[in-house]
Amino acid sequence: MVASGSFAHVPVLADAVQEGLAPLAALLAERPGGGALIDCTLGGGGHSALLLEAHPALRLVGLDRDPGARVAAAAALARFGDRVRIEPANFAAHLPAEPALAVLADLGVSSPQLDEPTRGFSFRAPGPLDMRMDPDAGETAAELIDRLEESALADLIHAYGEERLSRRIARRLVAERPWADSGRTTADLAYAVAGCFPPKARHGRIHPATRTFQALRIAVNDELGALDQLLAQAPGWLVPGGLLAVISFHSLEDRRVKTAFLADPRLERLTRKPLIPSEEEEQANPRSRSAKLRLARRVA
Repeated sequence: MVASGSFAHVPVLADAVQEGLAPLAALLAERPGGGALIDCTLGGGGHSALLLEAHPALRLVGLDRDPGARVAAAAALARFGDRVRIEPANFAAHLPAEPALAVLADLGVSSPQLDEPTRGFSFRAPGPLDMRMDPDAGETAAELIDRLEESALADLIHAYGEERLSRRIARRLVAERPWADSGRTTADLAYAVAGCFPPKARHGRIHPATRTFQALRIAVNDELGALDQLLAQAPGWLVPGGLLAVISFHSLEDRRVKTAFLADPRLERLTRKPLIPSEEEEQANPRSRSAKLRLARRVA
């Protein structure tokens, strides 16, 4: 676990990432001056720390929109000195200074973001209806709910949350406006969404608001648009033989990664099926259960 203050995050599929990026050793052996890894979603720096330890000639360019994550990663990676450069950037807008040996993206929301009520990502504890990865930029979830027409809100919840009751939920949320500047919390939103479900469906394994929260978070942060840009651009960031590793957490992401790896003539797919956590990892870290890792290599 990598920790700094309140920001602690267990990197998922850590062993699979290290094994999948093991060819870095051969790529570095061909380059006396070393080479770069671009970690597009640096978080607490867990994956990057493992890779920097395993490959002493590797340098890191770490990207993250979240200022708390950048502070935590800087502390966790300080022992690697000038091998580490951390940038406050959305990976969709990154322009690398040099071709990279590997590009890594862990698309999941980090545990600190989920566990900190003030970020508004989770309904486990009341918090503001925010959900922004960069808390200083863009539209909050509450502002999004207030701005969209009912049909557009329903379409968003259906498309990004794959929620079959999206029409009913959108009608309820619109009827209960305003959400912004009202003092209402993530708990209030979860309660409103849950009330759209039949009583028997409100106490299942998955909270009835889970898919709606996912949809709003994806929309607030333009997560799928950023992923599409990354998948289009990242192969061009790699040297021939360079490696691209993407960890996704739901079907909307995984389908995009699979399709891009198959369709891009610059890439050779290394994983026909995604790598998933072992039973031991799922038990130790329940949030890893939906993680899927796909790997590809840049062809000449």
